[in-house]
Formats: sequence, C-alpha cells, structure tokens
Amino acid sequence: MIRPEDILVPSPSGVCCKRGGFHIDPTRPVERAVITHAHSDHARAGHGAVLATQETLDLMRLRYGENFAGTTQALPYGESIALAGATITLHPAGHILGSAQVAVEVDGLRVVASGDYKNAADRAVEPSNDPTIDPTCAPFELVRCDLFITEATFALPVFRHGDPRAEIGKLLHSLMLFPERAHLVGAYSIGKAQRLIALLRNAGYDAPIYLHGAMEKITSYYAARGIALGELRLARGATKASLAGTITICPPSALNDVWTRRFPDPVAAFASGWMRVRARARQQGVALPLVISDHADWNGLTSTIAATGASEVWVTHGQEDALIHWCATRGLNARPLDIVGYGDEEGEENVYGEESNGELAANSSQLPIPNGERVGVRGADRQVVSPSPARSARDLSPAGRSEEEGDGGESGEDAS
Repeated sequence: MIRPEDILVPSPSGVCCKRGGFHIDPTRPVERAVITHAHSDHARAGHGAVLATQETLDLMRLRYGENFAGTTQALPYGESIALAGATITLHPAGHILGSAQVAVEVDGLRVVASGDYKNAADRAVEPSNDPTIDPTCAPFELVRCDLFITEATFALPVFRHGDPRAEIGKLLHSLMLFPERAHLVGAYSIGKAQRLIALLRNAGYDAPIYLHGAMEKITSYYAARGIALGELRLARGATKASLAGTITICPPSALNDVWTRRFPDPVAAFASGWMRVRARARQQGVALPLVISDHADWNGLTSTIAATGASEVWVTHGQEDALIHWCATRGLNARPLDIVGYGDEEGEENVYGEESNGELAANSSQLPIPNGERVGVRGADRQVVSPSPARSARDLSPAGRSEEEGDGGESGEDAS
C-alpha cells in the first residue's frame, strides 16, 4: 500500500516528488520545479523547468527577467498534468495573484502542499450582492487529501487577524484627523500592496493613491489583469505640499529611509499580521499598525487542517511546535519539515521590493524578525546584536549617502 512518504519526501532542496522527479518550491536550483507563488522565498530563478500558474510565471519574469528558467509551462487551476505516474493539479491558495496549492496524486493517494494561503475573504462593499472575494486573487479552495503540508507563519493562538475592513477604517480615520500629514503604509510589493489598494477602493476611498517606485511594475501587471485599482500615481513626481492628506504605499523598510523626507510630517503605518504584536510595532517606529495579513491566522490554519480530512500533516516555515501540538491533541500524525530557506514576506521586504528570506542586511538596524520579538543586526560571528534605540526617518541618513542613493532600485527597478 502506498504511503504519503512514497510520494513526497523532504530534501535539502525542499519537498521532492520521487515518482514525478520534481521539487515543490525548491530552495536551490533543480531540474524540475513546481512553484506555488511568486514570493521570492518560494520562487527562485535558475531552475531547469518550472511549472506554475500563468500569473506566477509572469510575476517571476517581472522580477527575474525573461530567462529565469530553462523552460516554463503554465497550468491553469483545476487542470491536471501527469509526470511519470504522478498527477499534478493546482488549486487556488488565496494568498496572492496566481498562488496555488499543489495536489499530487499517485495510485489514489493524494497529498497537498499548500504553499502560503489565506482562507478568509475580504468582503467588498460593491457589489453588495457579491460579498465574497479579495478581488486581487482567486479565493482559497479546500482540497480534501490524505497528507496536508501546511505553512505555519501565524500558528500561535494570539494571531487572529480580524476584519481587514476595520483596519482600513483606522487608516481612513487617521487621514481625516490629520489632513495636513502624509500617510505612508508599508506593505509587501507583490500581493499586499495591491490588496490594500483594493480594500481602500472597496471602502469608498476614490482619491489618487501614491506608490513607491518599487510597487510600479507589479501593480501595473495587476491592473493589466483586469483588477480595478483606481487612479494611481508615483510619489516620485509629486511635490511635498501636494502629498499632504494622501496615502502612499511603500516597502516596509522605506518607512525608515531618507526617502520619507519628501513627505509632509509623515504618519508611518504598516500592514502585516505581525502588527498584532504591539511591541513589534513600537520597535519599528510604526505609529499606525494595521493587522492585515495574506496568511491564514491560527483559526484559519486549524480549521483548514481539520476540513481537509488529512490524517497526516507536515508543517513548515513558521510556528511549527504549536500547530503540531494542536494536531496531536486531535489524533493527527504531524511533524515539522525543518526546511531552511523559507521566510515570511510580511515585514521582511527591503527598500528595493525584495524579500530578505530571514537574513538581516549588514547595515540594517530595524528589520523585523518573524519568529521572535528581538530586533538587531548580525555581526561577523552571525550573532544578533541589540540595535540602538529606534530612530525617526529624519535620523537615518548615513554620512556620505545622498537621498538619491537611498532611492535606487535593483534589477532595473526604480525604488522611488
């Protein structure tokens, strides 16, 4: 009788399907890769062949260039492909545009690798008869299976994200209270930024929304896919006075960059599930924490595991211990995968719109660490050193560094 471990096995490069000869979200270049979504801790360049949704392939091209893989193949949701006796089907994960769960079936046994997922829909104001969808991606689809591989980013009972509309209401209320100030909202440039814009539009906010340059390319792609985001402008071309009373979406680390000097008395906001931990918001100098996440919270994780009907659960990248304990109390066989290389994009994006994958830049003193409260930098011995007290954006101009140097992007991206 076939067992789940006869289909998928953990390896140094990630989860590997022995029968089909491919890896799922490999952490290093492999011959054949199936990619769940375009965040850089899951989607890396350099594979021989990549299978993913069309949106994920497009987003990877935008990030890495046309030759990011030897060959590519798009697989629409719900369609299946056979590889050496293993049948692969992609199902919506509800995380970002194009995100997918990977179902692998062999001899009637099905395993599902979730990637990152969000199973709570944003309720749109309009149309009132369609209360379902986060309009920036396909909603999560439950897939019953024998083995479920789940993320555990927010796998602690303290993490219950709540209604994102209430968080948007806090932002709009602050905008009303301080019309002379600019509001800067830190958000990851793939998925979170576009979802924030959609949430603001659904809340009735119809003024232009300004973008950091790192958001431009990806947001334009979302709009080209028919996602209505309203009028968008680059902050780069605006005068300081004209930015009073406006909202600008930017990478989280830009909140502590000299780039903020162009804004009048900016209010720093940060949209992330990690903002549930108020100490983290204080450490990062965030005046307006917004608990908005593109990951499932504790209730979402546990309810999804139960609903899949899986008797075996593998847990990866996050708070594995708590989720494994919860599974054990329900009679489920659960274990951690301990694969090095997966991070959390929420709160880890640097000023150029890329994820740090859990590594701290050598010159960064205020980057968040997903699995703890401590913030610091790594010295030569790779130990975390306590940082100096939090500083305002106006104090973060290193000697000899011009504002223009702080605005430069990588891979041809303008980070203004």
